[in-house]
Amino acid sequence: MAQEFRTGIGYDLHRLEPDRKLIIGGVELPFEKGLAGHSDADILMHAITDALLGAASLGDIGELFPPTDPQWKDADSEVFLQQARELVVGYGYRIVNVDAVVVLERPKLLPHRQAIRKNLARILAIDADRIGLKAKTSEGVGPCGRGEAAEAHAVATLVRDAAAKLM
Repeated sequence: MAQEFRTGIGYDLHRLEPDRKLIIGGVELPFEKGLAGHSDADILMHAITDALLGAASLGDIGELFPPTDPQWKDADSEVFLQQARELVVGYGYRIVNVDAVVVLERPKLLPHRQAIRKNLARILAIDADRIGLKAKTSEGVGPCGRGEAAEAHAVATLVRDAAAKLM
Protein backbone atom coordinates (compact mmCIF):
# COMPACT_ATOMS: atom_id res chain seq x y z
CA MET A 1 0.00 0.00 0.00
CA ALA A 2 1.41 3.41 -0.98
CA GLN A 3 2.00 5.98 1.70
CA GLU A 4 1.88 9.75 1.53
CA PHE A 5 4.51 11.63 3.55
CA ARG A 6 4.04 15.28 4.47
CA THR A 7 6.44 17.69 6.15
CA GLY A 8 5.52 20.95 7.85
CA ILE A 9 7.52 23.71 9.49
CA GLY A 10 6.63 25.92 12.41
CA TYR A 11 8.13 28.98 14.03
CA ASP A 12 7.34 31.14 17.04
CA LEU A 13 8.93 34.01 18.93
CA HIS A 14 7.88 35.77 22.13
CA ARG A 15 9.38 38.50 24.26
CA LEU A 16 10.86 37.68 27.66
CA GLU A 17 9.37 39.74 30.48
CA PRO A 18 9.51 39.78 34.28
CA ASP A 19 6.60 38.38 36.29
CA ARG A 20 5.81 35.63 33.78
CA LYS A 21 6.49 31.90 34.02
CA LEU A 22 8.99 30.48 31.52
CA ILE A 23 7.24 27.47 30.03
CA ILE A 24 8.89 25.56 27.19
CA GLY A 25 7.44 22.31 25.94
CA GLY A 26 4.99 22.34 28.83
CA VAL A 27 7.80 22.34 31.41
CA GLU A 28 8.30 25.31 33.70
CA LEU A 29 11.94 26.37 33.79
CA PRO A 30 13.22 28.33 36.79
CA PHE A 31 14.14 31.80 35.55
CA GLU A 32 13.51 35.44 36.46
CA LYS A 33 11.65 36.11 33.22
CA GLY A 34 8.98 34.35 31.23
CA LEU A 35 7.53 34.50 27.74
CA ALA A 36 4.90 37.17 27.14
CA GLY A 37 1.82 36.37 25.10
CA HIS A 38 -1.94 35.98 25.09
CA SER A 39 -1.66 32.31 26.15
CA ASP A 40 1.16 30.84 28.24
CA ALA A 41 3.40 31.75 25.24
CA ASP A 42 5.04 28.32 25.03
CA ILE A 43 7.13 28.92 21.89
CA LEU A 44 8.00 25.26 21.44
CA MET A 45 4.43 23.98 21.57
CA HIS A 46 3.34 26.82 19.27
CA ALA A 47 6.02 26.00 16.69
CA ILE A 48 5.20 22.27 16.79
CA THR A 49 1.47 23.03 16.51
CA ASP A 50 2.12 25.05 13.36
CA ALA A 51 4.42 22.35 11.95
CA LEU A 52 1.71 19.70 12.37
CA LEU A 53 -1.01 21.90 10.91
CA GLY A 54 1.23 22.92 8.02
CA ALA A 55 2.15 19.34 7.16
CA ALA A 56 -1.55 18.49 6.82
CA SER A 57 -2.43 21.81 5.10
CA LEU A 58 -4.81 22.70 7.93
CA GLY A 59 -3.89 26.35 8.45
CA ASP A 60 -2.05 27.72 11.45
CA ILE A 61 -2.32 28.26 15.18
CA GLY A 62 -3.59 31.82 14.78
CA GLU A 63 -6.57 30.64 12.75
CA LEU A 64 -7.58 27.95 15.22
CA PHE A 65 -6.75 29.85 18.41
CA PRO A 66 -6.82 33.58 17.60
CA PRO A 67 -5.11 35.80 20.16
CA THR A 68 -8.10 38.13 19.92
CA ASP A 69 -10.35 35.45 21.43
CA PRO A 70 -10.60 35.91 25.21
CA GLN A 71 -11.12 32.17 25.80
CA TRP A 72 -7.41 31.64 24.99
CA LYS A 73 -6.17 34.25 27.49
CA ASP A 74 -3.47 32.56 29.61
CA ALA A 75 -4.41 29.19 28.03
CA ASP A 76 -2.13 26.21 28.47
CA SER A 77 -0.53 25.61 25.05
CA GLU A 78 -0.98 21.88 25.56
CA VAL A 79 -4.58 22.49 24.45
CA PHE A 80 -3.33 23.85 21.11
CA LEU A 81 -0.90 21.00 20.51
CA GLN A 82 -3.44 18.36 21.51
CA GLN A 83 -6.03 19.86 19.15
CA ALA A 84 -3.52 19.92 16.28
CA ARG A 85 -2.65 16.27 16.94
CA GLU A 86 -6.33 15.31 16.98
CA LEU A 87 -6.92 17.15 13.71
CA VAL A 88 -4.06 15.50 11.81
CA VAL A 89 -4.99 12.07 13.19
CA GLY A 90 -8.61 12.74 12.20
CA TYR A 91 -7.42 13.30 8.64
CA GLY A 92 -5.77 9.89 8.65
CA TYR A 93 -2.20 11.00 9.37
CA ARG A 94 0.23 9.48 11.83
CA ILE A 95 3.03 11.58 13.32
CA VAL A 96 6.36 10.11 12.21
CA ASN A 97 8.62 12.53 14.03
CA VAL A 98 9.14 16.08 15.25
CA ASP A 99 12.43 17.95 15.31
CA ALA A 100 12.82 21.33 16.98
CA VAL A 101 15.31 24.01 17.92
CA VAL A 102 14.82 26.49 20.77
CA VAL A 103 16.87 29.70 20.58
CA LEU A 104 17.42 31.08 24.07
CA GLU A 105 20.44 32.66 25.75
CA ARG A 106 19.42 31.75 29.29
CA PRO A 107 18.52 29.55 31.07
CA LYS A 108 20.19 26.47 29.68
CA LEU A 109 17.69 24.03 28.18
CA LEU A 110 19.86 20.91 28.36
CA PRO A 111 19.01 20.02 32.00
CA HIS A 112 15.29 20.05 31.04
CA ARG A 113 15.50 18.46 27.59
CA GLN A 114 14.44 14.93 28.57
CA ALA A 115 11.49 16.17 30.63
CA ILE A 116 10.35 18.33 27.70
CA ARG A 117 10.71 15.46 25.21
CA LYS A 118 8.78 13.13 27.51
CA ASN A 119 5.99 15.66 27.95
CA LEU A 120 5.72 16.32 24.20
CA ALA A 121 5.70 12.57 23.51
CA ARG A 122 2.78 12.15 25.92
CA ILE A 123 0.76 14.90 24.22
CA LEU A 124 1.58 13.73 20.70
CA ALA A 125 1.07 10.03 21.57
CA ILE A 126 4.44 9.05 20.08
CA ASP A 127 7.66 7.68 21.55
CA ALA A 128 10.07 10.27 22.94
CA ASP A 129 12.77 8.93 20.61
CA ARG A 130 10.72 10.41 17.74
CA ILE A 131 11.23 13.92 19.12
CA GLY A 132 14.47 15.75 18.45
CA LEU A 133 15.14 18.82 20.56
CA LYS A 134 18.12 21.12 20.39
CA ALA A 135 18.92 24.39 22.11
CA LYS A 136 20.98 27.18 20.57
CA THR A 137 22.03 30.66 21.56
CA SER A 138 22.19 33.67 19.27
CA GLU A 139 25.74 34.51 20.32
CA GLY A 140 24.57 37.86 21.69
CA VAL A 141 23.02 38.93 18.37
CA GLY A 142 19.45 40.20 17.92
CA PRO A 143 16.59 40.13 20.43
CA CYS A 144 17.23 36.51 21.43
CA GLY A 145 20.94 37.15 21.84
CA ARG A 146 20.27 40.18 24.03
CA GLY A 147 17.93 38.12 26.25
CA GLU A 148 14.87 40.08 25.12
CA ALA A 149 13.10 37.16 23.44
CA ALA A 150 13.20 33.44 22.69
CA GLU A 151 12.20 31.56 19.57
CA ALA A 152 11.51 28.03 18.41
CA HIS A 153 11.65 26.32 15.03
CA ALA A 154 10.01 22.93 14.41
CA VAL A 155 9.63 20.40 11.62
CA ALA A 156 7.01 17.64 11.69
CA THR A 157 6.71 14.66 9.38
CA LEU A 158 3.37 12.92 8.90
CA VAL A 159 2.44 9.79 6.98
CA ARG A 160 -0.90 8.58 5.70
CA ASP A 161 -1.88 5.49 3.76
CA ALA A 162 -2.87 6.59 0.27
CA ALA A 163 -6.22 4.81 0.70
CA ALA A 164 -7.15 6.80 3.85
CA LYS A 165 -10.26 8.93 3.50
CA LEU A 166 -10.17 12.65 4.21
CA MET A 167 -12.52 14.14 6.77
